[in-house]
Amino acid sequence: MTKLLQNKVAVISGANRGIGKCIAETFAENGANIIACMRDISPDTASWMNNLEDKFNISVNPVIVDLSDEQSVKKSIKEVMVISKKIDILVNNAGIASGALFQMTTGAELRKIFEINFFSQIAISQGIAKIMVKNKSGSIINLSSTAAYIADPGTLAYGSSKSAFARATQSMASELGSSGIRVNAIAPGVTKTDMFEQMSVEARDKLINASALKRAAEPKDIANVALFLASDLSSFVTGQVIRADGGIS
Repeated sequence: MTKLLQNKVAVISGANRGIGKCIAETFAENGANIIACMRDISPDTASWMNNLEDKFNISVNPVIVDLSDEQSVKKSIKEVMVISKKIDILVNNAGIASGALFQMTTGAELRKIFEINFFSQIAISQGIAKIMVKNKSGSIINLSSTAAYIADPGTLAYGSSKSAFARATQSMASELGSSGIRVNAIAPGVTKTDMFEQMSVEARDKLINASALKRAAEPKDIANVALFLASDLSSFVTGQVIRADGGIS
């Protein structure tokens, strides 16, 4: 069976947990070599990376990055460039949640959320795009959220940062298309990750009940959309935000 990402190189941020981890596993299963960006490496994470290499006969290279630190982001881009001169796929997955009502959201919290969920992701994309432009090909996948479109109470900071990322996706796509680079975003609905556990049961149930499929997504549901966007199956798809939310109306 042909692997969809055979011999491709994929940079994935937030690759050590949740959706990012599942994307890394799905890409590795499909033949991609992984550059796994994360804040730190635990013994369990190191073991997981070794297992991926052994199981799928691919390479997994970790890169430590703190998305709240501009210098760390710059350093991580340089490390990626040392690891590989050709990057085929970038998945901007890392991010943090925030829950506070508009009147209770401080400027410091707003800046923190945007620094991690938006500014740092743009900086990484700019760095990786330079490599892709030289090679005249690439797929950039940004993780937005249905919170960008559903204005539930308490989602000002998080939802706004993800909305900005969805909008940036479209500009990136229009500017990079002439260099053979596609840029798309995925907007997941409620997904069973650490953020799922941080949500109130009431908030989770409200979104699940508003969906056509009446369930939360598994990380694999989102990873499969990322696989489609990373592969040649989506060779004529760019500038799109795909809502993987179970049909929330």
